[in-house]
Order: sequence, then structure tokens, then C-alpha cells
Amino acid sequence: MTDRTLRERAHDLDVTVWVGKAGVEAVAEELSDQLDGRGLVKVKFLRAARGSTTTESLAEDLADRVDAEV
Repeated sequence: MTDRTLRERAHDLDVTVWVGKAGVEAVAEELSDQLDGRGLVKVKFLRAARGSTTTESLAEDLADRVDAEV
């Protein structure tokens, strides 16, 4: 799928994974399971998860852990 197609599909998705103060380690397995079932998942990074790190770097870290793409 093209980036445009994925963005269009993702636009209407509800957030199903929230990353909080426990960090990306706490949600990696759940995200992997959801990706297996759905193929496309929307993730929300709460302020407590970010700290001084950017959302982009957290997203890349999480994607690496579950062998996915951002």
C-alpha cells in the first residue's frame, strides 16, 4: 500500500493502544497482537510517556520492537 492509502485508512481509525508512563516496553506485546489481527493500528503517546523524548523517536523505538513501520 502507498503512504497515502495508509494515511487515509488510519485517519478514521480509533486509537487502540495508549503508551503511558510505563513506556513502550509495556505495550509492545499488545501492539504486536493487534497488528497481527488488524494490520493497521493507531497509537497515542501520552505526555507521561514522552518526558524529554520526541514522539517520533518513541514511535520508531516501538516500531522496531514489533517489527513494524511508522
